[in-house]
Amino acid sequence: MKLYLCEKPSQARDIAKLLGATQKGEGCLLTPDGHTVVTWARGHLVEQFSPEQYDSIFKEWRLDTLPIIPSQWQVYPKVDTKKEYKAVTSLLKKAKSVVISTDIDREGETIAREILDMVGYKGPIQRLWINALDEPSIRKALSQLKTNEETISLYYAGLARSRADWLIGMNFSRMFTLLAQQKGYQGPPLSVGRVQSPTLALVVNRDKEIANFTPKSHYALTVQVTTSNLEQFGATLIVPEQYCDEDGRCLDMSVIQKADTSIRQSGQVQVKNIETKREKEGPPLLFALSDLQSECNRLYDLGTQQVLDIAQSLYEKHKATTYPRTDCGYLPESQLLEVPQVIESVIKADNALSSIYSELNLSQKSRAWNDKKITAHHGIIPTTACVDISKMDENEFKVYDLIRRRYLAQFLPHFETDKTMITLSSRGQNLVAKGQVIIASGWKILFSKSAQEDNADKQKLPIVTEGQTLKVVNTEVKSLKTSPPSHYTEGTLVTAMVNVARFVTDERLKKQLRETEGLGTEATRANILETLYKRGYIKKKGKSIIATPAGVMLIDNLPTALKDPGLTALWEQALNNIAENRMTLSEFMQKQEQFIRHLIQNCGHQGLNMKNIEIKKCPQCSKPLRKIKGEKGEFWGCTGYPNCKCVESMTKKKSANKKSSVNLAQQFANLHQIIK
Repeated sequence: MKLYLCEKPSQARDIAKLLGATQKGEGCLLTPDGHTVVTWARGHLVEQFSPEQYDSIFKEWRLDTLPIIPSQWQVYPKVDTKKEYKAVTSLLKKAKSVVISTDIDREGETIAREILDMVGYKGPIQRLWINALDEPSIRKALSQLKTNEETISLYYAGLARSRADWLIGMNFSRMFTLLAQQKGYQGPPLSVGRVQSPTLALVVNRDKEIANFTPKSHYALTVQVTTSNLEQFGATLIVPEQYCDEDGRCLDMSVIQKADTSIRQSGQVQVKNIETKREKEGPPLLFALSDLQSECNRLYDLGTQQVLDIAQSLYEKHKATTYPRTDCGYLPESQLLEVPQVIESVIKADNALSSIYSELNLSQKSRAWNDKKITAHHGIIPTTACVDISKMDENEFKVYDLIRRRYLAQFLPHFETDKTMITLSSRGQNLVAKGQVIIASGWKILFSKSAQEDNADKQKLPIVTEGQTLKVVNTEVKSLKTSPPSHYTEGTLVTAMVNVARFVTDERLKKQLRETEGLGTEATRANILETLYKRGYIKKKGKSIIATPAGVMLIDNLPTALKDPGLTALWEQALNNIAENRMTLSEFMQKQEQFIRHLIQNCGHQGLNMKNIEIKKCPQCSKPLRKIKGEKGEFWGCTGYPNCKCVESMTKKKSANKKSSVNLAQQFANLHQIIK
């Protein structure tokens, strides 16, 4: 029996249909002769042991048991997917060969192979590598199965990710919760994560940057001039560098006022130089998931998880677009052969686009087609399937529309503009006037608002000649102030997670960190944000994301190594190295264990700054109470000992501390325990 192991039922049905496996079995679909069987999981069917499953000593949270590092990693079947687990393992025991048919990323690889390892499967393994779930894509993938060796490294990368996350989460969530409790903290367990903590740090740091921002005053002079034909345009004073800061802003009002007086008295300016440059702009690359999430958030205020769910629906349910969890905006050059079919499918699905067909040049090869830029997956594009857009809801269509327009844009001419710069002078004062004219809308006809926005604040300059004298109509001295950065939105935060290298200040780290590395992956970023919301560390204020007091307190107390985005991106780089066979799983885990031990030792000596969290106070002297372990159990003792010898029994905690813990309950109401 040849067994195809899929990630979810919908995926299994699509593959089974083309294999002729139409008969229903127990948790599977099979061919009439029973030689080919398709089964499915529901995501991960197994999960890692909790600390207490390794050893009962870990059931109680204690500092002296840290760090917790399993000598032999173990997993067990998840309770809520027992039915699927039983069906899959039963079939695996009968299988002569297996074709892994899960999603084509490290998590998909891990979902399949962790089950194979669990049952001790030793037979032949092949890999079905599907970029889209339309029939042509599945048929093509079935005819080009990959070998076991080609993708097994993705499994090792998945294990490394899972184990690294476990080590960070289990050890440091316990450590910082216990350290906080020693200071009187009584709230739910604090949660530390390999990716979630640096992501939270981005938000906290941005909030602090805004709160501590001091506006800087600067000044500018604008001059309205007119030609003899009464054609007006505006020019700006060019301030000498010695009066400007590093950003080119003039900080000396007297310089502006002096120039204003001089130009007003003259009443005219002379054209010194005219320079016009034709600029051509090609279409943007195809969508990677993070780009799609950011654009949908900007245009339609859709959340990152919402966009991921929609993109997954377009891929699985509607068969309208290709695999969505991609970090790549490029296409393999071989896909140029499929262009006519894809275009035909897009136009047939929506007659509203038929007018654009005559404008398309299907033989045009944009920069998006580049074999050297392809990662595990290519950019998100429409499929060749027959798509019924009437079955899409409003948001599904919005996302599909963006994807198809990006694809169509690859076959339209460049967007062309003439950018003109006129240099003027008046009594030794130099000015510059800038203008822009659209020559060819090109691919931006698909994004009419985009073209209009690009040109909305660009003036159209009249025809003038060098040496021509123009009349000054008006001058305006402008007093300006610098603005603070904006709070993150979900879209800009995802972009920041992708481009985390720009937040790295350590030059050695910058050199080591590849520009392609970010915080998390395309498949996990939306979930990271959802986790931070649920744990009460961030919240929405309009479209903005801001950190809560609980989130600020946690980041203020974490060591740099656990919250620095650059260091965490290096972790992601190491995981990619494992996936690319440039590092082994054992090498990675050895380094992780060394790191955990070193950090636990250092963190144990630091104090916590609990200024953002209300703590339990001594009823006699008002100093913080701390937990103390005595011969008869734990009790609250005053930190003012021996001057204050007040103690409270832990058994009185619920009634005695009800009032003092109200604020804590509010601040941490949405916190989830790190241990499930």
